[in-house]
Amino acid sequence: MDIQNIRNKINSTEYDFLRKNKNLGDRIILLTTGGSYAYGTHVETSDTDIRGVAAERKEELLGLSNFEQFEDRVTDTVIYGLRKTINLALAGNPNILEMLGTREDHLLILTEEGKCLRDHADLFLSKRVIQSFGNYATAQLRRLQNALARDSYPQAVKEQHMLNSIQGQMHHFKQKYQQFMNEDIHLYIDKSNKEDYEAEIFMDINLKHYPLRDFKSIYSEMSNVVKDYSQLNHRNKKKDALKLNKHAMHLIRLLITGSEILQGKGIHTYRAAERDYLLEIRSGNFNYEEIFAAVDKLEAEFKYAAQNTVLPDEPNHKAAEELLICIYEKML
Repeated sequence: MDIQNIRNKINSTEYDFLRKNKNLGDRIILLTTGGSYAYGTHVETSDTDIRGVAAERKEELLGLSNFEQFEDRVTDTVIYGLRKTINLALAGNPNILEMLGTREDHLLILTEEGKCLRDHADLFLSKRVIQSFGNYATAQLRRLQNALARDSYPQAVKEQHMLNSIQGQMHHFKQKYQQFMNEDIHLYIDKSNKEDYEAEIFMDINLKHYPLRDFKSIYSEMSNVVKDYSQLNHRNKKKDALKLNKHAMHLIRLLITGSEILQGKGIHTYRAAERDYLLEIRSGNFNYEEIFAAVDKLEAEFKYAAQNTVLPDEPNHKAAEELLICIYEKML
């Protein structure tokens, strides 16, 4: 499906919610492609993902109503409220930043306010993308690599891979959870008394007067890593091969996009230069040894970009707030 067909599709009755929902309609300031179409990695069977931003109504800004996002699962459409969009962008959320960097011919709706948002995308860029793009993608790829090699890796080595992934995730805890210090939770490998386990991950915790909800969230994030490893290690090879190839392709794409952002080249969601290569990965035309050899190179390039980036430690919150206020004033 080409872009013109997508334009025709969103004008059909299937997408009437875009025009009839009280939070959408003329409140939509940006509507664009998402997923594989936005990246240029779509195939004939790809879903048509639509992503957008809608400015909240007066009732949400001044009254008791609330609007954060609209989702229609039948059509794979997600439209975020403007305030949530700004907050997620400041956090370096890839889904939001990529929405601000789609190709111009992929813009299905773009108002003056939406253009203003896209034109100031650099306000949201900071070293936070090191975690949200690179560290996340690398951790996922190494987890995938571990699962694929599970037959040849000793159990203790698998456990070390899992620990590395959790520790990679812990780097952003200081930003996400107040009062958290890495030394408060010490993770390490030691001999296990469990049957079929040579070694396992243990932890020493030194927390006092710590918010229960923050600890619950930290535990949940670490638990999800363990759960993901378990799911990968019990997968059906034949059934999941295409899914794993697609997953690897998107993680590699994240590394490439993140490196460009750190190099100061802006956000380029559509991967024209790497499109054929990414589709080759998706199609299974590379074996996993070749894929992870490429990952080693891309990871090294990403680390170099992270070490030499001129991006600030934190995004420009004040300027982002002024942009948000400016857009609201125009629409009110």
